[in-house]
Amino acid sequence: MAENSNVKQEIAAGTSIGAAVILVTVGGLQVLQGIAAVANDEVFVVGIEYTYRFDLTVWGWIHIVLGVLIALVGLALFTGGIWARTLAVVIAAVSIIVNFLWLPYYPAWSILIIALDVVVIWAIFTWIPDTAKDLAAPPPPSPPA
Repeated sequence: MAENSNVKQEIAAGTSIGAAVILVTVGGLQVLQGIAAVANDEVFVVGIEYTYRFDLTVWGWIHIVLGVLIALVGLALFTGGIWARTLAVVIAAVSIIVNFLWLPYYPAWSILIIALDVVVIWAIFTWIPDTAKDLAAPPPPSPPA
């Protein structure tokens, strides 16, 4: 049973490092997507009756700012600190919401980013860093006197 738990933790730890890499990559791609939306409004198409319709320049700036934040949090996630993990979950959740609202403009990209953000959140929630395991473990017995 303990061996199975160790295997899961190794997978989660590896996926968490992958999550940091994914966050940095997604951040860069979000910035590029934002620049594309700001520079060329005719690239993206939207239906007439979309409730959350913004000007594409506004969407572009939203993606640029979000992309920079995602990349910074991804870099911070390499430290493994609890604050970085918390921020990563929050920023991934915000990214899911933003990309859900972006679906009518570019569905394939939005679905891909939402899936990657879900992987990031899973990896962070299932990963227990070695320091946390050390804190949860009882102290070793003291030698007899």
